Amino acid sequence: MLVNLTIIDLAVVKSLDLDLAKGMSALTGETGAGKSILLTALGLALGDRADSGYVRPDCKRAEINLEFDLTDVPLAQQWLKDHDLDDEEHCLIRRVVSDDGRSKATINNRPVTLQTLQELSEKLVQIHGQHAHLTLLNTDEQRRLLDAFGKNQPLLDKVNDCYRQWHKANKELENLNKANTDQSQREEFLRYQIEELQHLDLQNYNYAALSEEHDKLANLENILIIGQRQIDSLYENDQLSVNQMLNQSVSEITQIAQYAPELNAISAMLSEAQIQTEEAALELRRFIKAQEADPQRMSILENQIGIIQKLSRKHHVSPEELPQLAESLERELHGVTHSGERIVALTLQTEDLLKQYQQVAFELSLVRRQQGTKLQQQISVMVKELGMPQGEFLVDCSALADNTPKLNGKDKIEFLVCANPGLPPKPLSKVASGGELSRISLAIQVTTSSDNTTPTMIFDEVDSGIGGGIAEIVGQKLRSLGLGRQVLCVTHLPQVAAQAHHHLYVEKNNQTDITSSTVRLLANEERVEEIARMLGGVTITKNTRAHAREMLTTGTKNQ
Repeated sequence: MLVNLTIIDLAVVKSLDLDLAKGMSALTGETGAGKSILLTALGLALGDRADSGYVRPDCKRAEINLEFDLTDVPLAQQWLKDHDLDDEEHCLIRRVVSDDGRSKATINNRPVTLQTLQELSEKLVQIHGQHAHLTLLNTDEQRRLLDAFGKNQPLLDKVNDCYRQWHKANKELENLNKANTDQSQREEFLRYQIEELQHLDLQNYNYAALSEEHDKLANLENILIIGQRQIDSLYENDQLSVNQMLNQSVSEITQIAQYAPELNAISAMLSEAQIQTEEAALELRRFIKAQEADPQRMSILENQIGIIQKLSRKHHVSPEELPQLAESLERELHGVTHSGERIVALTLQTEDLLKQYQQVAFELSLVRRQQGTKLQQQISVMVKELGMPQGEFLVDCSALADNTPKLNGKDKIEFLVCANPGLPPKPLSKVASGGELSRISLAIQVTTSSDNTTPTMIFDEVDSGIGGGIAEIVGQKLRSLGLGRQVLCVTHLPQVAAQAHHHLYVEKNNQTDITSSTVRLLANEERVEEIARMLGGVTITKNTRAHAREMLTTGTKNQ
């Protein structure tokens, strides 16, 4: 479970260090006090997308730290071991968001990706938002809830694995069958393309070398002129050559070195430069003599480069990529010429995979129908308890009209509701009353969560649209849910807050230039005052406090 939450410089929270306990904890406070920012912090720490707007004004970064006790969470412990992130029976999650929008995440002080963080988070915390009823209108979410309730994941994984294998093989088979209709034309065309490319002598193909040689021959006249001019300048001009000037310098410095011996080193360097200059001039002369114009070779190069550029434009690749293109075409040709054998093999494979899929999907359908009956009975009971005495909840599990294999099986799962006797059941999306939809949504969330292995559950104002005695029942349900795990409930209802094992109060501080919020655990008498405030009225009277105290006494008696 979550044992500690630390927040630094996140929105309205400057600094918060909050210890949390097992059981149900109610989180209350005035509207706008900052209750939502706590859930934002939890969401960020658990892998939600970061934004620079979360960083408190005039701060460089925001930081959220979560500490979990994994003593009773073997799935999370095993996941950490499998990913080499384990650290005994505790887990530390840290998320830092910079003012430039970048973020970093760590698990047990080891950097992780956002995807890795989200995978772990699913095993630690389950969040039910105040708009969860909108998500529940989606049939995919209804299927997911049924599968989670029935613990169908292992069977669902088998179905999806069979589907992916079948889909991959079937797609290849379809492509081969389609290509097979004009196989002879395609084969002939591929052979022509390959033969055309092979004229380039691909074994010895070097476009860069051809281009270099072509550039040299194209500029040979300029090379010879400049080269000869440099030979003259370096060596052959008796009066103005570099060699002659160096020779004179060496002679004169040697002459004065007899009076200043320290100049001998300079004389030696100039002598070396003279030798290097002479060698460079001789090497340049040999190079110039070796060059000769070759119009025939130039013509051959221009022809080869022209063919290469034409083929590269034709195939939309660079000249350097033509050898790889030839290999790719040869592989395709091999596939086309052997497609008949592959089609036979794939046909048998897809038939076998289809049988496997149908069998496992049938098993999944049976389990879904069984668990659907169980789920609808439990939710129907809770719907009645939540103020809909004539309400009936149904899980319709029917076969999809299309018999083609699908991801997640062959079933269409839909939640139906009958609010009044004598009327036909309707999909959740057709429930007219917002209050009824809120109660049904809450019943679904509590029921599907009661058998869940997630150690920490967060309910964010899921009791909106509910009041009076029904609100008290909602509180009792959440309290009972907290007997075996940790439940954190953000609520505005005193009937719900009074049922909590622990009461956290969010308050805003406006004494500084920048508003800040903090959270503290309320003692018994402070709980009385907060419940009295939630009961309403500008002035809290004796009777209000007495009512609040009575609600707390009644709430703590409930198991």
